[in-house]
Amino acid sequence: MGSDSGAGSRTGVELTGEIRERARLVWDYQHMDQEPRRCDVAVVLGSHDLGVAACAAELYHRGFFPLMVITGANSPSTLARFPRGEAVHYREHALGLGVPDEAILVEDRATNTGENLRFARALLEREGVAAESVMLVSKPYMERRAHATARVLWPEAETVCASARTGFDDYLGSVGDDRLVMDTMVGDLQRVMEYPARGFSVPQEVPHEVREAYAYLVAAGFDGHLVQD
Repeated sequence: MGSDSGAGSRTGVELTGEIRERARLVWDYQHMDQEPRRCDVAVVLGSHDLGVAACAAELYHRGFFPLMVITGANSPSTLARFPRGEAVHYREHALGLGVPDEAILVEDRATNTGENLRFARALLEREGVAAESVMLVSKPYMERRAHATARVLWPEAETVCASARTGFDDYLGSVGDDRLVMDTMVGDLQRVMEYPARGFSVPQEVPHEVREAYAYLVAAGFDGHLVQD
């Protein structure tokens, strides 16, 4: 699907030039820009984006890890897409892309990023898998949040973030729901900024222009994934 295929008309949200400019600031900031490297295991974070499973399968076939834990139950934004749970559908997609069943562990209870990491870690420990290095495979705009959360919940592990190599416009086209992407991306940035005070993640430096972009996008109505006090 092309990147300029009328996403606004498909989803009932008009992404003006100014909105796209601010959104790309947030998109770029959320990337950790880390090169993939060999790890003991991958933790594949479930979401509305089946492309995360495809990215994990590609990285597996390139030899970056021998085992993956696919983690995720459901959220309001994924129930319709993945009625049997994020991890279940991700696993099926990875199997269809040639990942062998013995290279996949499934954790199907987690409903947020903290649970993704805690439950995946506990599953690996139960299976007797030593994971000194972990690749966190996520949506492109979730890398920084995954990194900051792992530094609290899995501090002794060496982690590297990975996601599909794609641009903002192409990503919108691949998902096919601009509102969902924008709301979730803005909500993830809110969590990066606010969760350190709650002890959920380590602090990240957020440039002034990114904070301004966040405020602009919230004022523009992309607030469907924000955490309420």
